[in-house]
Amino acid sequence: MASLLSRPPQRLHHHAYVVKDQEANRHFFEDILGIPLAATWCEQHFNTWVNRDVAFCHTFYSLGDGGALAFFSFADDEVYRKTQAEKPAEIGAFDHVAFKVDDATYDELVARLKQAGEPVRETDHGYCRSMYCTSPDGLVVEFTVDPPDAARIEAIRRADAHAELARWMAGDHRTNNDLRAHTA
Repeated sequence: MASLLSRPPQRLHHHAYVVKDQEANRHFFEDILGIPLAATWCEQHFNTWVNRDVAFCHTFYSLGDGGALAFFSFADDEVYRKTQAEKPAEIGAFDHVAFKVDDATYDELVARLKQAGEPVRETDHGYCRSMYCTSPDGLVVEFTVDPPDAARIEAIRRADAHAELARWMAGDHRTNNDLRAHTA
């Protein structure tokens, strides 16, 4: 096995995503979800992808650990188009960003989204309980509550992480999640 970093990254600094309309995005994240806008950087620089100066706006929304959600938008529609996937995934829910919250925050977020008329999907994965929503530009955002025995569950999966990956890669696709409620 390769040598690991002597110290893993401290936290997620930010997760960046490109949006078409910064104000619609701000309304969703700040007004509906209640995540505060913390910084707006307006910049312009020479962009080698289009060989000209490009003006852009970069916003940051605060997370409790000091990290942020970050969003780019461009004054140049060609640059915006070049940042978009040519063919979006037919099933896009697997590309998402997830945040740990407590029970009270989870319930507040669900209530805020429902009050705003936004769709919410909830799932109990067994090892966590999650709710999913989608921003105006299609970013799937997950908010997750850990169960009381999360440390025990994490220790089990950490101990067998390499063996389980090897088993999967060898073609044995049996589930190892006996925590998720299965329906007949």
